[in-house]
Amino acid sequence: MNPADLPPQLHLDGALRGDALLAAVRQIAQGPLAAQVEAIDRTGYYPCAELQQLAAVGAMSAHLDSTAGPADYGLAIRAMAEASRVCGATGFMMWCQAVCGLYLQQSGNPTLMGDVLQRHASGAGMGGTALSNPMKSYAQIESLLLKATPVEGGYLVNGTLPWVSNLGPDHYCGAIAAVVEADGAASQREVMFLLRCDAPGVEMRECPSFSAMEGTGTYALRLKDHFIGTADTMADPTRPFIARIRAAFVMLQCGMAVGITQGAIDSMWAVEAQLGHVNQFLEDRPDALQAELDALTARVMQLAQTPFDTSTDFFIDVLDARAHGAELCLRAAQSALMHQGARGYLMSSDVQRRVRESHFVAIVTPAIKHLRKEIARLSTEEMPG
Repeated sequence: MNPADLPPQLHLDGALRGDALLAAVRQIAQGPLAAQVEAIDRTGYYPCAELQQLAAVGAMSAHLDSTAGPADYGLAIRAMAEASRVCGATGFMMWCQAVCGLYLQQSGNPTLMGDVLQRHASGAGMGGTALSNPMKSYAQIESLLLKATPVEGGYLVNGTLPWVSNLGPDHYCGAIAAVVEADGAASQREVMFLLRCDAPGVEMRECPSFSAMEGTGTYALRLKDHFIGTADTMADPTRPFIARIRAAFVMLQCGMAVGITQGAIDSMWAVEAQLGHVNQFLEDRPDALQAELDALTARVMQLAQTPFDTSTDFFIDVLDARAHGAELCLRAAQSALMHQGARGYLMSSDVQRRVRESHFVAIVTPAIKHLRKEIARLSTEEMPG
């Protein structure tokens, strides 16, 4: 699908809102997306057309301010959940696209906030986020992999990022590099920039096969003397920018967990008539899981009202909700497999796929262990001496 061919009412400024947007996402998810789920999961089909359909109705721009209305993070999360209920991989790519739009709009760079953002929000431009390594770096889990050396008019960036998703030859992503001086000395600051896959000095490399979600457009990126100038700079220095957007970054991921969990509960109810007489002896029954999911969703919707709250207490709450979502997703997917029995163990089963999707929710940055580490660190800092 070419976004330029879409009816005018489906472009960014006329994107659907509220219940109309969710209904449109549901129709796409249960129609063309559902038809491609197995190919996305196992054979590496990248659902560009389906993602562009979702972008066209506003599913990945609801959290951005536009003439269609103010930013609505709750709506963006619910839209992501509707798609994730059918295909967790697509929900993940929606998150990649959504946070890249967040970077563009919050950059304060007029070049990035103009046509680049407009094309991105409409789906004409597609992109992801290369912030897994930087987020781990800020949590003191690993070191920054990209290095930026100042030169006239900008920086030369070198290094390799092993896993970056929602990419293609004409895609892009937000990335962060540690700034080093010409003599190699660290400068104690970073620069964030828009990294274009087709730019000089950028090489895309295939990744090893995953256990699931093969069609997520995930590549390794190798940068060799890649120049970035002011036109593509998102933040310099970077840390104040990250402090402002970090809660929104993490919060949006809750849409994946909510949707995959709901899909697992759906599959439990699907066999209740036939197997309820024996499934009643299992723990984590669908009604109990649904009540827990509904409470978590309500909590996330409350947090989504103030996505740019920079207080430590608020960020701890966001991290805790994200961790709860990952843990609930694991439990629901596992329980769905127990409820379905042998039919859920078939490789072609939606239940079996969701078990593997739930593992991804638990390990994608920030992983459960990363979340718990940050909660412990921030909680210690907040305690009075």
